[in-house]
Amino acid sequence: MPPSSRPPLPSLNALRAFDTTARTLNMSAAAEQLHVTHGAVSRQIRQLEEQLGVTLFERAGRGVRLTPAGTRLADTTYHVFSQLEQTCDQLRRAAEGAPFVLSCSGSFLARWFIPRLDQLKRDCPGLELHLTAADEDQPLRTGVDAALRFATPPWPAGQTVIELAAERIGPVMRPDLLPTGTDATPDLLPTLPLLETLSRPQAWPEWCRQQQLEPNGLHIAQSFEHLNYMLEAALVGLGVAIAPEYLVEEDLRTGRLIAPWGFIETDALLTLWLPDGATDARTRQLADWLTQRLSQ
Repeated sequence: MPPSSRPPLPSLNALRAFDTTARTLNMSAAAEQLHVTHGAVSRQIRQLEEQLGVTLFERAGRGVRLTPAGTRLADTTYHVFSQLEQTCDQLRRAAEGAPFVLSCSGSFLARWFIPRLDQLKRDCPGLELHLTAADEDQPLRTGVDAALRFATPPWPAGQTVIELAAERIGPVMRPDLLPTGTDATPDLLPTLPLLETLSRPQAWPEWCRQQQLEPNGLHIAQSFEHLNYMLEAALVGLGVAIAPEYLVEEDLRTGRLIAPWGFIETDALLTLWLPDGATDARTRQLADWLTQRLSQ
């Protein structure tokens, strides 16, 4: 269909009224958020339904619920408005000279990024960076320019994902956890207490499969909610942790931990996430620096 013959889109105000109502499932609450009257929201949604030729909401008690058509439209408006908000916020803060805000997991922040902040400032003196901790499964929130995440493709629509490096995981432990005079062979693992995180219960089985070991014989001594806790437990000698190589580089370099059985690549990648189309000079500079440092 030629561009000139495309049907006109509904008004932005009508779509915003619908989107806010879809999120709250209450027209009065939507009106309060939009600083308009209940009647204005109701009229906008009615006009939108007439233009699209579908019913978007049904009454449900004191509120409303989405129809199948409403659910389909709400999935789109949620992503579109979220991207608009993030992009406009990024443009505004960049114009004001605000720092580039990068979020990542607390463990990656503490164990990889902070030890390299001085190097980043030397390599990229014009890049003012603000780091913030966030869980990897949290959506990219307003006020954050990009997020570092270990994730597995395919990537979702509505996001720009820059692939930085492959994830590598392996067993790490204190040197004195090995029995004196014992060879560090994988056959030793079933005799040692193993540590894992609740978010990655597949890590040990995945490593064992690639090493052609039987994972059923392994003994998980303790599970931890956060990877940082698991690594601290390994550092005090409570067991063998299964960890990403990037997060234990410094511990391996100083000899506080050893990795006698090496690391394997997983299907996951360390990635930089940002709103779709939001790549700018600062993002490219940061992505290039991360790629370079992660390969060293």
